[in-house]
Amino acid sequence: MLEKQSSFEQFKDRVIDYFTNPETWLTFGAVLFKIIIILVLARIVVKVSHRAVNHMMQERERNPLKFSARRSQTIGRLINNVISYIVNFIALMLVLSQLGFELMPLLAGAGVLGLAIGFGAQNLVKDVITGFFIIFEDQFGVGDTVQVGNFKGTVEEIGLRVTKIKNWTGEVHIIPNGSITEVTNFSIHNSIAVVDVSVAYEADMDLAMQTIRETAAKVCAAEDSAVKEPEVLGVQSLGASEVIIRVTVECLPNTHFAVGRKLNAELKKALEDKGVEIPYPKMVMISRRENETA
Repeated sequence: MLEKQSSFEQFKDRVIDYFTNPETWLTFGAVLFKIIIILVLARIVVKVSHRAVNHMMQERERNPLKFSARRSQTIGRLINNVISYIVNFIALMLVLSQLGFELMPLLAGAGVLGLAIGFGAQNLVKDVITGFFIIFEDQFGVGDTVQVGNFKGTVEEIGLRVTKIKNWTGEVHIIPNGSITEVTNFSIHNSIAVVDVSVAYEADMDLAMQTIRETAAKVCAAEDSAVKEPEVLGVQSLGASEVIIRVTVECLPNTHFAVGRKLNAELKKALEDKGVEIPYPKMVMISRRENETA
Protein backbone atom coordinates (compact mmCIF):
# COMPACT_ATOMS: atom_id res chain seq x y z
CA MET A 1 0.00 0.00 0.00
CA LEU A 2 2.80 2.35 0.90
CA GLU A 3 4.60 1.47 -2.35
CA LYS A 4 1.48 2.31 -4.45
CA GLN A 5 1.06 5.59 -2.61
CA SER A 6 4.74 6.36 -3.15
CA SER A 7 4.46 5.63 -6.90
CA PHE A 8 1.44 7.89 -7.18
CA GLU A 9 3.24 10.65 -5.31
CA GLN A 10 6.21 10.32 -7.66
CA PHE A 11 3.95 10.49 -10.72
CA LYS A 12 2.16 13.54 -9.33
CA ASP A 13 5.48 15.23 -8.60
CA ARG A 14 6.69 14.57 -12.14
CA VAL A 15 3.51 16.02 -13.61
CA ILE A 16 3.75 19.11 -11.41
CA ASP A 17 7.43 19.54 -12.25
CA TYR A 18 6.67 19.21 -15.96
CA PHE A 19 3.96 21.88 -15.98
CA THR A 20 5.82 24.20 -13.65
CA ASN A 21 9.06 23.95 -15.58
CA PRO A 22 9.63 27.22 -17.55
CA GLU A 23 11.31 25.32 -20.37
CA THR A 24 8.10 23.36 -20.97
CA TRP A 25 6.10 26.53 -21.46
CA LEU A 26 8.83 28.06 -23.59
CA THR A 27 8.82 24.99 -25.83
CA PHE A 28 5.01 24.98 -25.99
CA GLY A 29 4.93 28.70 -26.74
CA ALA A 30 7.53 28.32 -29.49
CA VAL A 31 5.56 25.50 -31.13
CA LEU A 32 2.31 27.49 -30.90
CA PHE A 33 4.02 30.56 -32.35
CA LYS A 34 5.41 28.53 -35.28
CA ILE A 35 1.98 27.02 -35.97
CA ILE A 36 0.38 30.46 -36.01
CA ILE A 37 3.11 31.73 -38.36
CA ILE A 38 2.56 28.74 -40.69
CA LEU A 39 -1.22 29.31 -40.82
CA VAL A 40 -0.84 33.06 -41.37
CA LEU A 41 1.75 32.54 -44.12
CA ALA A 42 -0.47 29.95 -45.79
CA ARG A 43 -3.35 32.42 -45.76
CA ILE A 44 -1.17 35.16 -47.22
CA VAL A 45 0.18 32.82 -49.94
CA VAL A 46 -3.37 31.82 -50.93
CA LYS A 47 -4.57 35.44 -51.16
CA VAL A 48 -1.50 36.62 -53.09
CA SER A 49 -1.76 33.64 -55.46
CA HIS A 50 -5.46 34.31 -56.08
CA ARG A 51 -4.74 37.95 -56.90
CA ALA A 52 -1.89 36.96 -59.20
CA VAL A 53 -4.08 34.44 -61.03
CA ASN A 54 -6.93 36.94 -61.40
CA HIS A 55 -4.49 39.56 -62.72
CA MET A 56 -3.06 37.03 -65.15
CA MET A 57 -6.54 36.16 -66.44
CA GLN A 58 -7.35 39.85 -66.92
CA GLU A 59 -4.14 40.38 -68.85
CA ARG A 60 -4.96 37.29 -70.91
CA GLU A 61 -8.31 38.82 -71.89
CA ARG A 62 -6.52 41.91 -73.25
CA ASN A 63 -4.09 39.78 -75.23
CA PRO A 64 -4.77 39.38 -78.99
CA LEU A 65 -4.80 35.61 -78.47
CA LYS A 66 -7.12 35.84 -75.50
CA PHE A 67 -9.54 33.29 -74.11
CA SER A 68 -13.22 34.14 -73.94
CA ALA A 69 -14.24 35.96 -70.76
CA ARG A 70 -16.24 33.03 -69.45
CA ARG A 71 -13.38 30.57 -70.06
CA SER A 72 -10.89 32.88 -68.35
CA GLN A 73 -13.20 33.11 -65.34
CA THR A 74 -13.66 29.34 -65.23
CA ILE A 75 -9.94 28.55 -65.51
CA GLY A 76 -9.12 31.25 -62.95
CA ARG A 77 -11.46 29.75 -60.36
CA LEU A 78 -10.13 26.26 -61.01
CA ILE A 79 -6.50 27.35 -60.59
CA ASN A 80 -7.41 29.20 -57.38
CA ASN A 81 -9.05 26.05 -55.99
CA VAL A 82 -6.02 23.91 -56.85
CA ILE A 83 -3.66 26.44 -55.24
CA SER A 84 -5.80 26.51 -52.09
CA TYR A 85 -5.75 22.70 -51.82
CA ILE A 86 -1.96 22.47 -52.30
CA VAL A 87 -1.11 25.31 -49.89
CA ASN A 88 -3.46 24.00 -47.20
CA PHE A 89 -2.03 20.48 -47.56
CA ILE A 90 1.53 21.76 -47.17
CA ALA A 91 0.49 23.88 -44.17
CA LEU A 92 -1.13 20.83 -42.57
CA MET A 93 2.05 18.79 -43.03
CA LEU A 94 4.18 21.56 -41.48
CA VAL A 95 1.82 21.85 -38.52
CA LEU A 96 2.00 18.10 -37.92
CA SER A 97 5.80 18.27 -38.06
CA GLN A 98 5.76 20.95 -35.36
CA LEU A 99 3.62 18.66 -33.23
CA GLY A 100 6.29 15.96 -33.41
CA PHE A 101 5.01 13.78 -36.26
CA GLU A 102 7.50 12.46 -38.83
CA LEU A 103 6.66 13.70 -42.33
CA MET A 104 8.16 10.85 -44.38
CA PRO A 105 6.04 8.08 -42.83
CA LEU A 106 2.99 10.36 -43.13
CA LEU A 107 3.67 11.01 -46.82
CA ALA A 108 4.29 7.33 -47.49
CA GLY A 109 1.09 6.44 -45.67
CA ALA A 110 -0.78 9.13 -47.59
CA GLY A 111 0.47 7.61 -50.86
CA VAL A 112 -0.73 4.15 -49.91
CA LEU A 113 -4.01 5.58 -48.62
CA GLY A 114 -4.46 7.57 -51.83
CA LEU A 115 -3.94 4.42 -53.90
CA ALA A 116 -6.51 2.56 -51.81
CA ILE A 117 -8.97 5.42 -52.12
CA GLY A 118 -8.36 5.51 -55.88
CA PHE A 119 -9.53 1.89 -56.14
CA GLY A 120 -12.37 2.30 -53.67
CA ALA A 121 -13.67 5.70 -54.73
CA GLN A 122 -13.97 5.18 -58.48
CA ASN A 123 -16.87 7.64 -58.70
CA LEU A 124 -14.66 10.35 -57.22
CA VAL A 125 -11.94 9.63 -59.79
CA LYS A 126 -14.57 9.70 -62.54
CA ASP A 127 -15.84 13.08 -61.29
CA VAL A 128 -12.33 14.56 -61.34
CA ILE A 129 -11.49 13.24 -64.82
CA THR A 130 -14.83 14.44 -66.24
CA GLY A 131 -14.36 17.85 -64.63
CA PHE A 132 -10.94 18.16 -66.22
CA PHE A 133 -12.29 17.44 -69.70
CA ILE A 134 -15.25 19.82 -69.21
CA ILE A 135 -12.78 22.63 -68.58
CA PHE A 136 -10.19 21.49 -71.15
CA GLU A 137 -12.77 21.18 -73.95
CA ASP A 138 -14.58 24.37 -72.87
CA GLN A 139 -17.97 22.66 -72.90
CA PHE A 140 -19.41 25.40 -70.70
CA GLY A 141 -18.08 28.08 -68.38
CA VAL A 142 -19.00 30.15 -65.35
CA GLY A 143 -21.90 32.45 -66.24
CA ASP A 144 -23.28 30.23 -69.02
CA THR A 145 -26.92 29.20 -69.05
CA VAL A 146 -27.01 25.43 -69.40
CA GLN A 147 -29.32 22.48 -68.96
CA VAL A 148 -27.94 19.31 -67.40
CA GLY A 149 -30.58 16.61 -67.25
CA ASN A 150 -33.60 18.15 -65.55
CA PHE A 151 -31.63 21.10 -64.14
CA LYS A 152 -31.47 24.38 -66.02
CA GLY A 153 -29.81 27.56 -64.80
CA THR A 154 -26.66 29.66 -64.66
CA VAL A 155 -23.30 28.00 -63.95
CA GLU A 156 -22.02 29.39 -60.65
CA GLU A 157 -18.89 27.30 -60.28
CA ILE A 158 -17.02 24.51 -62.04
CA GLY A 159 -14.72 22.40 -59.90
CA LEU A 160 -12.79 19.24 -60.53
CA ARG A 161 -15.44 17.27 -58.63
CA VAL A 162 -18.76 19.12 -58.81
CA THR A 163 -20.53 21.78 -60.88
CA LYS A 164 -22.92 24.27 -59.27
CA ILE A 165 -25.91 25.47 -61.29
CA LYS A 166 -28.20 28.22 -59.98
CA ASN A 167 -31.82 28.09 -61.07
CA TRP A 168 -33.66 31.30 -62.00
CA THR A 169 -35.75 30.93 -58.83
CA GLY A 170 -32.62 30.89 -56.64
CA GLU A 171 -31.98 27.20 -55.98
CA VAL A 172 -28.41 25.99 -56.40
CA HIS A 173 -28.01 22.46 -57.81
CA ILE A 174 -24.71 20.73 -56.99
CA ILE A 175 -24.08 18.07 -59.64
CA PRO A 176 -21.15 15.59 -59.59
CA ASN A 177 -19.19 15.94 -62.80
CA GLY A 178 -19.23 12.20 -63.38
CA SER A 179 -23.03 12.25 -63.73
CA ILE A 180 -22.97 14.92 -66.47
CA THR A 181 -23.52 12.97 -69.68
CA GLU A 182 -25.41 15.54 -71.79
CA VAL A 183 -25.21 19.32 -71.63
CA THR A 184 -27.23 21.92 -73.54
CA ASN A 185 -25.44 25.28 -73.57
CA PHE A 186 -27.64 28.28 -74.34
CA SER A 187 -24.86 30.87 -74.13
CA ILE A 188 -22.55 30.01 -77.01
CA HIS A 189 -24.50 31.10 -80.11
CA ASN A 190 -27.14 33.73 -80.72
CA SER A 191 -30.71 32.78 -79.91
CA ILE A 192 -33.90 33.33 -81.92
CA ALA A 193 -36.98 35.02 -80.51
CA VAL A 194 -40.09 33.52 -82.13
CA VAL A 195 -43.34 35.47 -81.77
CA ASP A 196 -46.65 34.22 -83.15
CA VAL A 197 -49.27 36.95 -83.65
CA SER A 198 -52.92 35.96 -83.94
CA VAL A 199 -55.12 38.05 -86.24
CA ALA A 200 -58.85 37.61 -86.84
CA TYR A 201 -60.07 36.33 -90.21
CA GLU A 202 -62.06 39.53 -90.67
CA ALA A 203 -58.94 41.75 -90.35
CA ASP A 204 -57.15 43.40 -93.25
CA MET A 205 -54.21 41.01 -93.75
CA ASP A 206 -52.04 43.48 -95.68
CA LEU A 207 -52.51 46.15 -92.98
CA ALA A 208 -51.76 43.58 -90.25
CA MET A 209 -48.53 42.45 -91.95
CA GLN A 210 -47.37 46.02 -92.49
CA THR A 211 -48.13 46.98 -88.88
CA ILE A 212 -46.29 43.93 -87.55
CA ARG A 213 -43.27 44.64 -89.77
CA GLU A 214 -43.00 48.31 -88.73
CA THR A 215 -43.55 47.63 -85.04
CA ALA A 216 -41.02 44.79 -84.94
CA ALA A 217 -38.40 46.96 -86.65
CA LYS A 218 -39.00 49.79 -84.16
CA VAL A 219 -38.71 47.47 -81.13
CA CYS A 220 -35.52 45.81 -82.41
CA ALA A 221 -33.90 49.18 -83.14
CA ALA A 222 -34.40 50.15 -79.48
CA GLU A 223 -33.22 46.79 -78.09
CA ASP A 224 -29.46 46.26 -77.75
CA SER A 225 -30.04 42.51 -77.50
CA ALA A 226 -31.37 42.30 -81.08
CA VAL A 227 -28.48 41.76 -83.49
CA LYS A 228 -30.36 41.56 -86.80
CA GLU A 229 -33.43 43.01 -88.44
CA PRO A 230 -36.64 41.14 -87.61
CA GLU A 231 -38.15 38.83 -90.21
CA VAL A 232 -41.89 38.56 -90.76
CA LEU A 233 -42.13 35.06 -92.16
CA GLY A 234 -45.80 35.36 -93.06
CA VAL A 235 -48.81 33.23 -92.24
CA GLN A 236 -47.68 30.33 -90.11
CA SER A 237 -51.01 28.53 -89.78
CA LEU A 238 -54.77 28.94 -90.02
CA GLY A 239 -56.52 28.27 -86.74
CA ALA A 240 -60.14 27.74 -85.85
CA SER A 241 -60.74 31.45 -85.30
CA GLU A 242 -57.45 33.16 -86.11
CA VAL A 243 -54.67 33.58 -88.62
CA ILE A 244 -51.22 33.15 -87.03
CA ILE A 245 -48.38 35.32 -88.37
CA ARG A 246 -44.84 34.44 -87.27
CA VAL A 247 -42.05 36.94 -86.54
CA THR A 248 -38.44 35.98 -85.74
CA VAL A 249 -35.60 38.10 -84.31
CA GLU A 250 -31.99 37.01 -83.83
CA CYS A 251 -30.75 38.06 -80.39
CA LEU A 252 -27.70 37.79 -78.21
CA PRO A 253 -27.37 34.46 -76.37
CA ASN A 254 -30.16 33.79 -73.89
CA THR A 255 -31.90 37.17 -74.40
CA HIS A 256 -34.67 36.01 -76.72
CA PHE A 257 -37.22 35.64 -73.91
CA ALA A 258 -36.99 39.31 -72.94
CA VAL A 259 -37.09 40.47 -76.56
CA GLY A 260 -40.11 38.25 -77.24
CA ARG A 261 -42.03 39.65 -74.26
CA LYS A 262 -41.28 43.23 -75.33
CA LEU A 263 -42.30 42.47 -78.90
CA ASN A 264 -45.60 40.89 -77.81
CA ALA A 265 -46.56 43.94 -75.75
CA GLU A 266 -45.73 46.47 -78.50
CA LEU A 267 -47.46 44.43 -81.22
CA LYS A 268 -50.68 44.31 -79.22
CA LYS A 269 -50.67 48.10 -78.79
CA ALA A 270 -49.86 48.74 -82.46
CA LEU A 271 -52.54 46.38 -83.78
CA GLU A 272 -55.16 47.97 -81.53
CA ASP A 273 -54.14 51.46 -82.70
CA LYS A 274 -54.46 50.42 -86.36
CA GLY A 275 -57.83 48.81 -85.76
CA VAL A 276 -56.63 45.30 -86.58
CA GLU A 277 -58.83 42.91 -84.66
CA ILE A 278 -57.15 40.40 -82.38
CA PRO A 279 -59.29 37.24 -82.16
CA TYR A 280 -60.93 36.04 -79.00
CA PRO A 281 -63.30 33.14 -78.32
CA LYS A 282 -66.74 33.72 -79.81
CA MET A 283 -69.97 31.79 -79.72
CA VAL A 284 -72.54 32.10 -82.49
CA MET A 285 -76.14 31.14 -81.67
CA ILE A 286 -78.36 30.03 -84.59
CA SER A 287 -82.05 29.80 -83.88
CA ARG A 288 -84.07 27.73 -86.34
CA ARG A 289 -87.84 28.07 -86.35
CA GLU A 290 -89.97 25.65 -88.29
CA ASN A 291 -92.55 27.09 -90.68
CA GLU A 292 -95.99 27.07 -89.14
CA THR A 293 -98.72 25.54 -91.18
CA ALA A 294 -102.11 27.01 -91.24
